[in-house]
Amino acid sequence: MAKREFDIHFDLVARCKNGEQKAQYSLYELYAKAMYNTALRILGNADDAKDILQESFVDMFTKLDTFRMESSFGAWFKRIVVNKSINHLKRNKMVFQDSNDIPDMPEEEEESPRFNYEVKDVKRAVSKLPQGYKIVFDLYMFEDFSHREIASELGISEATSKSQLSRAKKKVRQELELL
Repeated sequence: MAKREFDIHFDLVARCKNGEQKAQYSLYELYAKAMYNTALRILGNADDAKDILQESFVDMFTKLDTFRMESSFGAWFKRIVVNKSINHLKRNKMVFQDSNDIPDMPEEEEESPRFNYEVKDVKRAVSKLPQGYKIVFDLYMFEDFSHREIASELGISEATSKSQLSRAKKKVRQELELL
């Protein structure tokens, strides 16, 4: 009973593991939009996001037997989408500025914002970031990755992750100030 309380889709996942096609379609309907949006935010390209979404569903259904209910199904599946998106970016030569080429910047103290922007404005500002800044910003701010996890996933140093995030935040602020 505890597992059912832990994951609201426990029964649906169990039916999918048994090969029930209606359950698989229901799972697709429940997660397709959110996972597409995750891939789109990371990749910045609708066609790539659609491809990654389809590949992620194939992988998820193929690997469903490995899902052990140690986290929510949504979190487990989102990790598949995020990893596939990152791998896609790696294959397409994502560019990062090495932290050795960047002067040290002091850690910023987070201030409460003194402005009120609409979500569409923030999305537009983030979409204008260079690819390296954007992927680190997305993973840190939206996917709750630590700098250690980002460094490991992207094959960069933690210092590079931190500097990319700092510069991304600065560029987003600058872009929003232009509004």
